[in-house]
Amino acid sequence: MRPAKLNLASRVSINLGLWFWFFAALLPFFWMFLISLRKPVDAFSTPPKLLAPMTLENFRHIWVEDGFWQYAINTTIVTTSTVVVSLTIACLAAYALSRYRGSLGFWLLMAAMVFRAMPHIVLLTAYRPAFFELGIWSRYETLIIVLVAINQPFTIWMLRAFFMNIPQELDEAALVDGCNRWQAFFRVIVPVMWPGIVTAGLFSFLLAYNDFIISSQLMNGDMATMTASLGSYMGQNQSLARLMHGIAGAVSITISIIVLVFVFQKQIVSGMTAGAVKG
Repeated sequence: MRPAKLNLASRVSINLGLWFWFFAALLPFFWMFLISLRKPVDAFSTPPKLLAPMTLENFRHIWVEDGFWQYAINTTIVTTSTVVVSLTIACLAAYALSRYRGSLGFWLLMAAMVFRAMPHIVLLTAYRPAFFELGIWSRYETLIIVLVAINQPFTIWMLRAFFMNIPQELDEAALVDGCNRWQAFFRVIVPVMWPGIVTAGLFSFLLAYNDFIISSQLMNGDMATMTASLGSYMGQNQSLARLMHGIAGAVSITISIIVLVFVFQKQIVSGMTAGAVKG
């Protein structure tokens, strides 16, 4: 049975609603970007000066004088390591759970979901004493361990859904052709799963990249990430100039995410589609 076609009025209403939602969602980011290119006196003038001169001074100050580039390096190391470790563990665990038919797999997934649902700040009460005792406070591995632990249940659940859509006959065909389990996984299953792995990797990246609570509690000084470092630019006691530098930093973080999504948009769409259709 074919779905009923929408009449002209319905199509126009839907399109107008989508465009309204698009501009409403885009407006805060556009306004933040516009403010970052202004001087404080122009950015916070009343009424707003839409035609005020633009400058890159805020970006130059935060990246060069405030050393925001160091926080960018910290963020790159932490997010890259988190994604690599999370995907490595999640791919193996999700593949095993997708092929396991016993009840133990179900309870493992439920336990992972309960752990993922816990507030992140609660986990710090368990991690902080151990990190102090081990002497690994405010180090890269400290934050990576926690972010992987928080992110792992989500990536396992997501990748398991993708693996479930791959027929088990594909595994059996690879074994018949002479592959062992590892060869069948890496040479046959992983190439088919690549869009799903990219999608899961992007979500894992966003969790680590956007994290503020864990990063601000575990990393101090020059070891802070970009998101955590922005907290020092906000507050009632901060000058307007410093607030403008923080806005420039927030714009820099946002632009990086937008570029990443555009680069991997085809893989993301393909992965989301593959995860929604039974193969």
